[in-house]
Amino acid sequence: MAFNLKKVLKALLLSSGQPLSIKDIQAAFTRFHEQATLPVLDEAAPEGAPVEGTSGGKDAPAVETATERAAPVPAASEEASEVIFEPAIEEPELYSDVPSLITATQIREVMDAIAAELKQADEGLLLIEGNNGYRIVTHPRFGRWVRILRQEPPPVKLSQSSIETLAVVAYRQPVTRTEIETIRGVSAEAGINKLLERDLIYIVGRADTPGRPIQYGTTDHFLEFTGIKSLDELPASDVLSSRQIDEWLKTTSTSRPPTDTDMGLSDEQLPLDAAVPATAPAEENPDKPAETA
Repeated sequence: MAFNLKKVLKALLLSSGQPLSIKDIQAAFTRFHEQATLPVLDEAAPEGAPVEGTSGGKDAPAVETATERAAPVPAASEEASEVIFEPAIEEPELYSDVPSLITATQIREVMDAIAAELKQADEGLLLIEGNNGYRIVTHPRFGRWVRILRQEPPPVKLSQSSIETLAVVAYRQPVTRTEIETIRGVSAEAGINKLLERDLIYIVGRADTPGRPIQYGTTDHFLEFTGIKSLDELPASDVLSSRQIDEWLKTTSTSRPPTDTDMGLSDEQLPLDAAVPATAPAEENPDKPAETA
């Protein structure tokens, strides 16, 4: 029976509470072959020879021989006369003809097959690939039951303001609060504090500009939150390129009030000393008698 890589990977996924990366899987196969080549001292020892190294001196403890060690332990009663420990019978499809090298392509293909099987079975389990590796998770529709078991409160949705701030950080990182506020046009302090609290962004460092403002970037939890493996999977902007945004930010930081020309109006101005046309005096009523002093 040929080696069944799918069964082995399923067992490894279920046995680990942490994401399982391709390197972890390849390291496990390397250790398997290393252990298979280790010498077994007990089996190689001749009958009647000491099992493990004591020189048999005056103060040396009694040494158990290989024959004595292999002898069955006397049973205390007839009911306990059966052999207590039996060697495990290794299944050929799990331990025979194990490849010395499992490529990343082979692992991905098998993982894709496992993911398809779990999805088709529709039993509430999914296989996902995150930035740290593969792991089996429960389907989101069972989220309420999981929260009840863990006694966790229901998740709170991000506000529109926080989502906009998070988007700016994700696409522009490392980014300062001033740059976020320049792009959004409003204060970003509350949104930044909320995202820091939820471990979606973190402080990367300080910008090499006057005042050394703090710079922010996204965390690994952000990747899990959005369901992507890396920032390269973020959808490209169909409005402005990064270069255009850079130029706009640079222009905005040294901006001046717009003039009439910028707004498409005429910049012609009247001279300050221009004579103001006098209003014509009202006609006197000929029928009205003249006032006397």
